Amino acid sequence: VQLQASGGGLVQAGGSLRLSCAASGSIFGFNCMGWYRQAPGKQRELVAAIASGGSTNYADFVKGRFPISRDNAQNWVYLQMNSLKPEETAVYYCKYNDRGHDYWGQGTQVTVSS
Repeated sequence: VQLQASGGGLVQAGGSLRLSCAASGSIFGFNCMGWYRQAPGKQRELVAAIASGGSTNYADFVKGRFPISRDNAQNWVYLQMNSLKPEETAVYYCKYNDRGHDYWGQGTQVTVSS
């Protein structure tokens, strides 16, 4: 499985960005896709995830601000990031999981200026 993420960039505090990730290759019908982030000097952490059936899981710090969605037909996952904060500056990674196997995208930089 290959993942291609896009949509990062520079935004002012309070602004919005939309991240997209396309999965290709041997896609299994039942899977989970999600977004993680890693700030300098910190561990990678879950932001949001969505299963192929539509169930979602959000980190407490983004609930209500970062809705996650997906297009199963095209194997895309999206993260709409609203009301961004400077401390959310990080590299955001797309992850695909099925049958216990994790696949990671290359990461996209999100920088939030104060």
